[in-house]
Amino acid sequence: MRLIGFDPGLRHTGWGVIESDGNRLSHVANGAVTTDPKGDLASRLVELYDGLVKIIGQFAPLEAAVEETFVNKNPTSTLKLGQARGVVLLVPARAGLVVSEYTPNLIKKSVVGAGHAAKEQVQMMVGVLLPGTQITSADAADALAVAICHAHHRASAAAMAKVAGGIG
Repeated sequence: MRLIGFDPGLRHTGWGVIESDGNRLSHVANGAVTTDPKGDLASRLVELYDGLVKIIGQFAPLEAAVEETFVNKNPTSTLKLGQARGVVLLVPARAGLVVSEYTPNLIKKSVVGAGHAAKEQVQMMVGVLLPGTQITSADAADALAVAICHAHHRASAAAMAKVAGGIG
């Protein structure tokens, strides 16, 4: 099953596409959609929307996962991130994909084994879990981590449903 993960941001939204076949994961592609920092907010959201539509059209994932927003100290930055995140949730949903959300701590715990792992640890483990992957940016590495987290939790939920179905 092809999955896409997103690390939302107004400047850079990371994306990572993986294939999941049981416990086997393989890298398909990764990158980031970058908006013009000189543009007004509405124009930047359109750039983000258009970029994400193109990526979903190109790679045709079946499901999407998005990192949940953490609260910044700066309320203006938090609001802008929330607006970008809204676009990141909207695009795959409009494409008919199931969209799941995961907290940063759960993503880190799923990939590294510790919920408070450093970014460098996450990036290193993404490389271990997806050998040979050329990671294009820190945002893309984070997005691949989101996709990996989704693959793990999606498989667990399906296994639990099978067990529950067999018992009843």
